[in-house]
Amino acid sequence: MNTCEQEGVIPPPRSAITEGLVTALGDTEIKKIISTSRGKKVLTPSAWRVVQSGEDKVLLLLSDVHGAAMVPWDLNDRTVSSWAPPSPEATQRVIELVAAEADLTMSQKAQKLAEKERDTRRRAPSDDPHASSALAAAEEKYAQATRRVRDVERAKAALLAALGQRRPRPVVRAAEEDGEPKAALVLAEQPYDVAFHIHGYAVENLRRSGKTRGYDLKESMVAAGQLTRGMSVLQQWQVTNSNGTTSRLWRMAAVTANNRALARMDIFDLRSEYLVTGMPQAAVPLPKGPNDPTLLLLNQREILNRVSHAFNDVSALGTTEPDHKALRAMKIATVPTEIVIGCNNPTALEHVLRALNVNDHLRGIQPYDEGARLIALFATLVDAYAREGKLGSVLADAFPTAKGTGLLDLTSVRDALTANGPLDPLASLLPDDEKVTPATLRDIAIRAITALVFPDVPPESRETSKRRVRDTGPYWPIVKSALQEAPWSQVRAKTAEARTRLWSAAVAQLFLHRANILSALGLFGTTEVKEGSGQDPRALKELLLGAEAGDATAWGALVRRMTPALIHAPEPLITPGQGSEAGEGRKGVRRTPTNALAALTLAYTETVPDVSRELLIAFARSVLQHPDATQAPETPDGGQPICYGETLWKEEERTPIVPGMVLAPDFNGYPTAFVADKEWFDHLFPSDLSRSAQTGGSGGDAGGEGASSDTTDQAADATTVQGQAPLSAPRDRLAKLRRELPARIELAEGIYQRAVEAANALLADFDEASRLRSRLGEESLPADERIQWMERLAAARTTAQASATVLSKVETLILQV
Repeated sequence: MNTCEQEGVIPPPRSAITEGLVTALGDTEIKKIISTSRGKKVLTPSAWRVVQSGEDKVLLLLSDVHGAAMVPWDLNDRTVSSWAPPSPEATQRVIELVAAEADLTMSQKAQKLAEKERDTRRRAPSDDPHASSALAAAEEKYAQATRRVRDVERAKAALLAALGQRRPRPVVRAAEEDGEPKAALVLAEQPYDVAFHIHGYAVENLRRSGKTRGYDLKESMVAAGQLTRGMSVLQQWQVTNSNGTTSRLWRMAAVTANNRALARMDIFDLRSEYLVTGMPQAAVPLPKGPNDPTLLLLNQREILNRVSHAFNDVSALGTTEPDHKALRAMKIATVPTEIVIGCNNPTALEHVLRALNVNDHLRGIQPYDEGARLIALFATLVDAYAREGKLGSVLADAFPTAKGTGLLDLTSVRDALTANGPLDPLASLLPDDEKVTPATLRDIAIRAITALVFPDVPPESRETSKRRVRDTGPYWPIVKSALQEAPWSQVRAKTAEARTRLWSAAVAQLFLHRANILSALGLFGTTEVKEGSGQDPRALKELLLGAEAGDATAWGALVRRMTPALIHAPEPLITPGQGSEAGEGRKGVRRTPTNALAALTLAYTETVPDVSRELLIAFARSVLQHPDATQAPETPDGGQPICYGETLWKEEERTPIVPGMVLAPDFNGYPTAFVADKEWFDHLFPSDLSRSAQTGGSGGDAGGEGASSDTTDQAADATTVQGQAPLSAPRDRLAKLRRELPARIELAEGIYQRAVEAANALLADFDEASRLRSRLGEESLPADERIQWMERLAAARTTAQASATVLSKVETLILQV
């Protein structure tokens, strides 16, 4: 603590030091790292160092610790793509999944016992008068056990599908002592079975990612020990036991060198899950003394002492086999490590450690999982914006109608965009008339990610000269530097594809069900990289109203907004369109993502069989809201729907119906009894729709040669959306207008409301300026400038009065419609 005070950092809680750190150090090691200076005990100068990460810094203790004292970190950046966003619903599903796994284990045991009993009855002597009845009973018992196993397996598969085949990311926060944050982490409280399952899931994914290594890490450590230092942080697991008590265990989690920590556990033949939830006494027995298998050891010192004593006793014997774990672990009995024992900003400790972990892995030697690498790279990009002080300004430029960009908590915004925190801090980017809902927050997050990855570049200057250097604005150089790209003039298709992959991986974090990130290829090209994304600034509500009112541009922008939800769904509607999709279970046809989006966009303006505006709007609303569903969809009569493309499948082969699936709408926009899947999408929006539209094949008989002159004249006077032929029948035009007019009224209402708010804000600003000028005794503005302002306001007032007259005429016409 004296060293922390000297360096201006905050230490971990005292309990973390005594229970998580000191218990892993040997007595000689403690004496080696502590010295006395001016009557105070401090760390020796060679036993610590300070690491800077932006404006944050951490104090690291350099020491040798017990080889089995560190567990892999659940939040390791190499496995970040294996986690889903945390939510109460996801946590409840994990609890149900753990129960289903236990039920499945018991059911499989009962099935094996029933199978043995059946086989025994089959081998019984045939002269036994009760043999046939006993065999029939055994056959029935086995059939029931088999059905039970199948039912539990389906229930487990449904829970896994509802979780997106992932688990919710563990939530950590800064530890507290006397109400003050400290330099250590604390996990949210979890039941024992859930804590065991979640940590085991993290270990499993870490083990899978480590298989890409070009050599055997365990054998390397057995032969040479651990040659490089890893970094660890003190973290507390809060585990609720079956008897209602809560165990609070301090352990060291390996922030870096996670694979080495896992390899050491394998060499010691210990399970990391037991170390963080409680080690069964029988797993680390003593030669003499009780070894109760139901008793859990919680004290880290006792666990490590038992491991060391057992290994020392075995290695001292001359008859020990060379491949015994006691001899294999000799060179990793103690390992060098760096332990976080201080931080100047404990509330940001998790982010600082993530940044250091990413820096250690991003351009390392070991192959990096593509999804995890891209997510880490996007986090680096967001940090680059924050470091340059441009994160707030780029968001302000991307959301001109936001109600409070100046009120953004940029630290929370950074966590939200990198999926390390809730999306609520993004609410300030919504317009005043837009409600805060999960769908609107996710839409804002996607737009923000797009603005960061594809920043807008100022238009090219019209000045002519022999040599011109393109002004790329304040944001493009940040992206270029963070992603280590070529100059603006050398941007090619390869750069566009790399940025699209980055965008796709960043956006995928916002969804529970994550599909292949290659499904977004083609959405952005070199134009978006060089000039910016050019996003439509309208809010989600305004786009939906515009689409209802017949605005084709609003529908096109809406399709772009809903694209991520079409990709990342339990039943993906847009897939990469690659040859690897071939197989028995494939639905629909193989097509590129851009083809699918083009067909969906054109269905609004072209005559497509079985497709109406009502169907499209209902489909868009359902797609935008489906990621937030907590219950599986039901048919209109309360039954269970089935996927559109699985109507001919056997019941046991059908996909489980899980929350997040979308019911396919009918022609009038009402839900049906089928789940919209790729088969349904490709049937309604065929891949040749764009080609038939270009050749005029889907134009129908609208505006054809057979139309009368009267009908043609009437249609010519009508206002139509871009790309859509005027309807020839007046009755059809009247029905169409009646459908669109309510949305147009709401759009006009919103525009007028924003105009009134702008006028009120203008009045408040001028009133404040007038009061401040009077109080300060400042001179008035020049008369010419004041006259110019008054003329502009007078023109605006005249326009407003004229529009009021127009609205009065509309009110009169409403009575006639």
